Amino acid sequence: MQLCLSSSARRWAAAAAMIAVAAAYSTFATCRLLADHFAHSSDERTLRRAIRLDPGSAEHRYILAIHQLSQQTPSSAVSWLQSAAFLNPHSARIWVDLAAAEQLLGDSAGETTALNRALAVDPRSPQIAWQAANLFLAQGLVDDAMKQFHTVLENDPPLTWPALTTAWKIHPDVDSILDGVVPPAANAAFLQFLLSKNETTAAAKVWDKMFSQEQPVPRNDLMGYERYLFVHQEVSQASRVWQQAAKMSDLAAYQPSPENLLVNGDFSLPILNGGFDWVHQPVDGVAIALDPRETHSGSRSLRITLDGEGFADVGLSQLVAVQPNSWYEFSGFYKAKDMDGAGDMQFAVYDSLRGTPLLISGGLKDADFWKSVTGSFVTPAETLLVRVQLIRVPAGRPIRGKLWIDGLRLVQSGMERP
Repeated sequence: MQLCLSSSARRWAAAAAMIAVAAAYSTFATCRLLADHFAHSSDERTLRRAIRLDPGSAEHRYILAIHQLSQQTPSSAVSWLQSAAFLNPHSARIWVDLAAAEQLLGDSAGETTALNRALAVDPRSPQIAWQAANLFLAQGLVDDAMKQFHTVLENDPPLTWPALTTAWKIHPDVDSILDGVVPPAANAAFLQFLLSKNETTAAAKVWDKMFSQEQPVPRNDLMGYERYLFVHQEVSQASRVWQQAAKMSDLAAYQPSPENLLVNGDFSLPILNGGFDWVHQPVDGVAIALDPRETHSGSRSLRITLDGEGFADVGLSQLVAVQPNSWYEFSGFYKAKDMDGAGDMQFAVYDSLRGTPLLISGGLKDADFWKSVTGSFVTPAETLLVRVQLIRVPAGRPIRGKLWIDGLRLVQSGMERP
C-alpha cells in the first residue's frame, strides 16, 4: 500500500510518527550506553542501575553476580546467575560460575546440574573443563574430574602442568593416568613431569608408551631424559632409550655398534652435546672446532687449540655403556703442532659413576703426521658406564699448541676377566 502525504495533516502525522520512533530508539540506545558504562563500575548500586537500564542483558546480571561472589555473598549471586543463565543459556561461563556459587551454598544437586549444562554448551573448552574438573574434585567425583583433565590436556598447553600436577596428586597411578587422562600429545609433558618428581619407574612406562605409539621425541626432551637417567645411575634404561631414539629422534647415525662403542668417533656428524654422543662444556684456555682440512678417518677431525692454564681437561667427553668384568681396547689418531708446556695431553677412560681411572694413554706429543694411540683396560665388577675424555697431565699447568684427533674407537675384546 502506498502512503499518500498529500494533505498537511497526514504529513504532520507521518513526521510525528518518525520523530517518536527516533526518540524511542534514541532513548533505547542511550539506556544501553549508560548501562554498559555503569556495568564497568565496582559499586553494587551502580551495577544494579545498569540492570534496570538494560534488563534484558545477561552480561550485566553476570557481572553483578561475580561482584557479589567477590564480596562473599553467594546466596545473592546465585539468583543473578540463574537469571543470567535464563537470558543466555548458551554461555558456559555463566553455568560454570553458577555451579561454583551453588557449591559455596552446599547445593550439590544444583552444582551438578549447572556443571552438566556448562559442559553440554561447551564440551571442548579447556578453561571450562579446568573449572569443571576442580568443582568435580570438590564433590569427590574423581572419575568425572579426570575426564575433564583429559580435555584440558588435549587443548591447552599452558594448563598442562597444573592439570598433571592435580591429577597426579589425586591419583598417583601412572597406568590409570596414561589410559584415561593423558592424551598421546601430552605424553612428552607427562614424562617431564614425572622426571621432576623423581618417578623413575613411572617415567619408564610413559617412555614405553611413546615408543609403542611411535611418537617423535624432540632431541631436547630426549637429552633431558638421558641426563636424568645418568644422574640416577639407570644405565640399562639410558642405553635402551638411546637405542629406541634411533627412530623416535632420528638418531640412527648416532648408535654404538660392536665395531665401535664410541658414537661419532670420527666427528663426521654434528656434536649433539648430550646422551651417548660427545658432550662439550666450555673451558677457559681451550677452543674446540670441527676441521674439514685435517682428516684421517672421515670428512673432518676435531681441532683443539690450547692456550691457558688451570684446566684439568678440555671439556670434551663421551659416556659409553659397558659390561662389567670385561676387556676393552681403545684406539685413535692424533696430530699435534707447536705443543709447549710441561707434561702432555692424554686420553683417559674413567668409571663414570665412581670416578676411578681405568685407562690413561701415553702423551700426545708433537707430530706433523697422523699418529696412533692405543690402550686397553678391564672393567671392574661394578662398572656399567665409562667416560672417555681428553685430560691435561699434570692438571692446571700452562700449555699451548694445537691438537687434532680423529678415528677414535672403543671395542670390547671379548675376553672376560678371570
